Amino acid sequence: MVLRKACRSVNPRRCWPGQAALRLLALLLALLSLALALQYLLGRRGLWRPRPTPRIISPRGDLAEDEKTTIELFRTASPSVVNVVNLNVRRDWFSRNLFEIPQGTGSGLIWDAGGHVVTNFHVVEGGETWQVTLADQTSWRARLAGAAPDQDLAVLAIDAPAGLLQPISIGTSSDLQVGQKVFAIGNPFGLDLSLTTGIISGLGREILSPSGRRIRNMIQTDAAINPGNSGGPLLDSAGRLIGINSAIVSPSGVYAGIGFAVPVDTIQEIVPQLIEHGKIVRPGLGVILEADEVVARLGRQGALIREVIPGSAAEAAGLLPVRRDPATGRFLPGDLIIAVEGVPVGEASDLIEALRARRVGETVGLTVVRQDSQLEISVTLQGLD
Repeated sequence: MVLRKACRSVNPRRCWPGQAALRLLALLLALLSLALALQYLLGRRGLWRPRPTPRIISPRGDLAEDEKTTIELFRTASPSVVNVVNLNVRRDWFSRNLFEIPQGTGSGLIWDAGGHVVTNFHVVEGGETWQVTLADQTSWRARLAGAAPDQDLAVLAIDAPAGLLQPISIGTSSDLQVGQKVFAIGNPFGLDLSLTTGIISGLGREILSPSGRRIRNMIQTDAAINPGNSGGPLLDSAGRLIGINSAIVSPSGVYAGIGFAVPVDTIQEIVPQLIEHGKIVRPGLGVILEADEVVARLGRQGALIREVIPGSAAEAAGLLPVRRDPATGRFLPGDLIIAVEGVPVGEASDLIEALRARRVGETVGLTVVRQDSQLEISVTLQGLD
């Protein structure tokens, strides 16, 4: 009261504006506190959220060198990869119209500018017609140019212009090493041109082909291979073809870390024959072999000849089949082939594999057991379907 009276007695005009400013400041602080309290309560109840704003983008910097290499590899190789659809023709018995039913899909690769597409045999197996879709999304009717079920390989042919076809770069599988990087391109689950990466996990593996025969020298990889990847290329870090993805090992039928590819050296040997003849023309002897179980029951190892085809290379070389002994009337076993050029033959598949590496017209030396004698016989190999 004393200060208020003193202020009025000295100069009332100077005292009043100060009091008004304090009252205004107190009001603003009260309003701010109320707003903050209201915001807190609404936020707790989920009735108010601050308006979101985009985050500030952090600078990326340059890509790592291995990333650049992978990107360039995919950019270069992917135009050589195709999607393959296996189709069957059915008739609508009400309308009498024909329609096509997809039986499955897979991948393939462009082999040459003539429109030849290499894929797995199991991708085209059972189909009546096929459709190939290129990387530019154009689709083309395909015909079967040739098939090799024992190696799970097939060649389709399309009539696309050469300008749309980019043949894949070819490498070799003879110098592959466990641990080197590999890249798989394909169409898993219908997702076109997908890239997966991994390493070579093993070499010289064996799996069963669709015909039931063993495919040897397969490449094992941990690059993700799923249904739809079959027939697609397996590439090395230079973007060269080193194999065709063929199979996976998985209880569920999807990627489980183990995939197999047919090596490119085998592909190089077989595909030209499929293009030219529609089938494999193999060097052979012209014999029919006994089952391995029969040889095992005899307590022997090797490839036992049951029949010799008349006019064959085997007949010309003097190889003998199962026959009857004219003196005793007993059946005598055929010649048992135990080595080719000094390389031991333990069972029929060893003989087939040894001859597969030879050429028609080439002469090879066979080590043969005939009854109790061991003979060395030379045979000039003939062409076999």
